[in-house]
Amino acid sequence: MQDLPHHYYASAKASADSHIAMNACDLPEIITAAPLEFGGPGNLWSPEHLLVGSVANCFILTFRAIARNSSLEWTHLDCSPMGMLERIDKVTRFTSFTINVTLTVPPGTDPDKAERLLRRAETGCLVTQSLLAETELLTEVIVES
Repeated sequence: MQDLPHHYYASAKASADSHIAMNACDLPEIITAAPLEFGGPGNLWSPEHLLVGSVANCFILTFRAIARNSSLEWTHLDCSPMGMLERIDKVTRFTSFTINVTLTVPPGTDPDKAERLLRRAETGCLVTQSLLAETELLTEVIVES
C-alpha cells in the first residue's frame, strides 16, 4: 500500500435530458441514471446502487486482506448489503446498511476464527467507516465437507 493520504478523482457529465457518464482516470466509463424509485429508467446503475455496491466491494477487499494476513483459507464470499434510504428531519439519506455475508471455507477451518475475521472486515471497511449510516453484519460460515 502507498503511504497515505491517497487522492481519488472522478468526473461526471450529462446534458439536460441524457444519462450521466462517469469517468475516473483511465477506467471504463460508467453510464448512470436516477433509480426507478426517483423516476429513473431502472436499468442503469444509480448513485444509490453504486454506494451500496461500494459497501459490498469494500467489505470483500477488506476481508481478503485480513484473511491473507491471518492465514485464513477460504473459497467463496457472497456479500449482499441492503441500504435503507429514509427522510429524517427533512434530510433524505442512507440511515443503515445491513450487510449479509456467506463465507465458504475448506474442511478443517475454524469457523469461529472465520467469524472473527468477518467482524474485523466490517470495522475495517473504509467505505462504511466513512458513512453516517449504521451497519449491521449478518454472517453465515459454511465449512465445506
